[in-house]
Amino acid sequence: MHNTEQKILNAEDLRSRGVTGDMVFTNGCFDILHPGHVDYLQRARAMGSCLVVGLNSDASVRRLKGPTRPINDQHSRARVLAALACVDYVVIFEEDTPYELIKAVRPKVLVKGGDWSVDKIVGRDLVERDGGKVFSIPLLGGYSTTAIVERITAMHRTQNHE
Repeated sequence: MHNTEQKILNAEDLRSRGVTGDMVFTNGCFDILHPGHVDYLQRARAMGSCLVVGLNSDASVRRLKGPTRPINDQHSRARVLAALACVDYVVIFEEDTPYELIKAVRPKVLVKGGDWSVDKIVGRDLVERDGGKVFSIPLLGGYSTTAIVERITAMHRTQNHE
């Protein structure tokens, strides 16, 4: 069994380990991990022999989600993801999209959540050109990091006004 720290690699380390086969790749911010994330990652992992998660860096999350995010820093987010049995490796990337990372790791399967249509999935051209498959899989309803943050903020406001 991997130690969680050993599962957090950069693209070069991942290639040097010879991680190939039917590698599945997905990416995201994974700021506050919730059951929707876990369900999605488990289903993505079932699509191949190895799941690599591209994780947006803190700077990338700030550019995408705004100055108050992420709630958890990239090292913390990577450790939590790496602790999941369904996640084989985590690679942090600095860019706004994982395009260069996908180009470097060359997955056979590229997966995003159902809020992304296949034609909008970044890296689709690379994966399909290499004969791989791209999927948008349905998300488990009722879970959202943004909604969790809003609930916490509302609770905090209520407590401060009591």
